[in-house]
Amino acid sequence: MNKTIRQFEEVTKRCRDIFEKKMHDYGTSWRIMRPSSLTDQIYIKAARIRSLEEKGGVSAVNEGIEPEFIGIINYCAMALIQLELGPGDSLPPAEALDLYDKAIEKSTSLMLSKNHDYDEAWRMMRVSSFTDIILQKLLRTKEIEAHHGKTIVSEGIDANYMDMINYAFFGLIKLSEDKL
Repeated sequence: MNKTIRQFEEVTKRCRDIFEKKMHDYGTSWRIMRPSSLTDQIYIKAARIRSLEEKGGVSAVNEGIEPEFIGIINYCAMALIQLELGPGDSLPPAEALDLYDKAIEKSTSLMLSKNHDYDEAWRMMRVSSFTDIILQKLLRTKEIEAHHGKTIVSEGIDANYMDMINYAFFGLIKLSEDKL
């Protein structure tokens, strides 16, 4: 479990660095977006990963799978923030980073609890399975959004975003291990 925690910390640092640099370039322009629009952005990233996987990693745009998983993590964090605050005006960078950190920490805490119960079963999975699960969670999220966030027995939208963050983390960890 210590190895997993360390790997999550490394991925978090990498994703946060990209989030912070993009915030420098674009500000917090994402604050205008509704969570459903962020769900669609996440879908675009996951669909591209699946397309690249099916094409053997060959892409017309010189970006691979890893940046797309990072995008999923960062868009999910934005979506969690938007669920909490609602769409609105831009935020000061320090406040946006604090909210980002809280979203990632909450997701990581969920992963640690589930990982304890599942005994790190994800380590035996394929990266393509993480992609498929993320796509499934996106379709679930879209259904819940179509029901105005109401569920009868299922977890809510926030739980799906947190699960997507964690599956994207798993994907990045597996891809980095495959390079070794």
